[in-house]
Amino acid sequence: MGTTSTDTLSAPETEGAVEQRGIEPVPDHERHGRVRELFPTWVAANISVLLLTMGASLVITNGLNFWQVLIVAAIASVVSFGMVGVLSVSGKWGGAPGAMLSRAAFGVRGNYFPGAILWVARFGWETINAVSGAYAVLTVLKLLFGIEANNVLTVITLLLFVATTFLVSGMGRKALNICNKYSTYLFSIFSVMVLVYLIAEMPWGKIFSQSAGSTALMIAGIGTIAAGGISWVPTGPDFARYLPHSASGKKIVGTTISGAALVLVPMVLMGGIMAVSKPDLANQNTDPMSFLGEVLPTWLAVPYLITALVGMLLINSLSMYSAGFTAQTMGVKLPRALAVSINAVISLVGGAFMMLVAKDFIGQFITFLTLLAVSFSAWIGVYAVDMARRRNMAVRYDGDSLMDTTRTSRYWYAGGFCWQALTAWGAALVVGLCLTKVTWFTGPLAETWPGKHGLGWAATILIAAVVFAVLPKPKETVPAGAASLEKEPAPVG
Repeated sequence: MGTTSTDTLSAPETEGAVEQRGIEPVPDHERHGRVRELFPTWVAANISVLLLTMGASLVITNGLNFWQVLIVAAIASVVSFGMVGVLSVSGKWGGAPGAMLSRAAFGVRGNYFPGAILWVARFGWETINAVSGAYAVLTVLKLLFGIEANNVLTVITLLLFVATTFLVSGMGRKALNICNKYSTYLFSIFSVMVLVYLIAEMPWGKIFSQSAGSTALMIAGIGTIAAGGISWVPTGPDFARYLPHSASGKKIVGTTISGAALVLVPMVLMGGIMAVSKPDLANQNTDPMSFLGEVLPTWLAVPYLITALVGMLLINSLSMYSAGFTAQTMGVKLPRALAVSINAVISLVGGAFMMLVAKDFIGQFITFLTLLAVSFSAWIGVYAVDMARRRNMAVRYDGDSLMDTTRTSRYWYAGGFCWQALTAWGAALVVGLCLTKVTWFTGPLAETWPGKHGLGWAATILIAAVVFAVLPKPKETVPAGAASLEKEPAPVG
């Protein structure tokens, strides 16, 4: 391959507790992962009390009834985490994080543009989770000891949450797998207890007598709930890169969807149920956690909040774990564990601003999710088409070229840029934003049918995929003596 320039080269993974491997592809002899390990990963990625509030908003804001909330949650789970699962298959193909594999689509330099947006979006997502975790701690302190929140205590709880997240995410894949496994068991136990309590105490006659909302608001609700899952799509390959080539693609998709749906569907549904007895559940402008102390008895609210706190910590750890790879791909010359520190600092500063200065937490959260879905969707459309073209074994990801940032890389294209991918990505991103309407921004196409139905994210994926597919197919620079690209396609799995 010749002389190469690498962004970050870390030592191979060892059997120790802290993962040493960075963005470089995992060699075949280190791929000892199993598909079933993905199940607790995607369970943990959805352990968030914010899902309760989002479920409540489907009832209070969208006017949906019990059955509509159930349908919305189920469809959102399958659609969003179905995409996560499908694109995760590329992780076992190339053995590298998604942010790294996308170099093959956008070019080694062109990848900086979508990578920068994905990285910035990670900052926002981690800040939201850090704030939620800190509020959970404050609520537990109030319920158990009657301690009221103040600015000093708020900063301390936020700092502790972010520091713990940083430590767990810095340890890497093995530590996360262990934490995810046991948090899944713990959260499942208390979720069943909450469900039993709701069955016994909620006014079911009133719940089932609610009139149905409009189809338009159901579709919009699907987009809102699915946005969280869409944000995980670029991360999917990060957790599949240790899987051997023989791992089943269908099992990867099925395990991803089932793990996510196991938590997402009942959490959203429980939020909708709680909203009937406490209609202001979806209007917690500053503290999205305190309502649990009002809806549930203290003996149940406290342990449930603690397990949810662990879940939010793991969500942030998973996000920061992948953010470390994105930082390295963007040129940060630090090992992955230290690259994570950049996101930790930004989460701390952003979280302090949201908790001490900003208002209307839930409104900001929904706005963020909407913009997040559109920004990630442009990347998804291009990446999905590129991945489909790599069903042929001969054109699957070349590890040396992924690490090579010079013109000798197979993915150099024209000056390091794949103009077809960047054109499709940019056009889709612009149209997606034009279809978007949030509290402080309304796009010029927001009143069209897809805009009114909250389908800006879906239109963005479709436009990016179609434009990239119809433009001239990019030509990789194939080194002399490389295998022919004209072989029969291999199955996706």
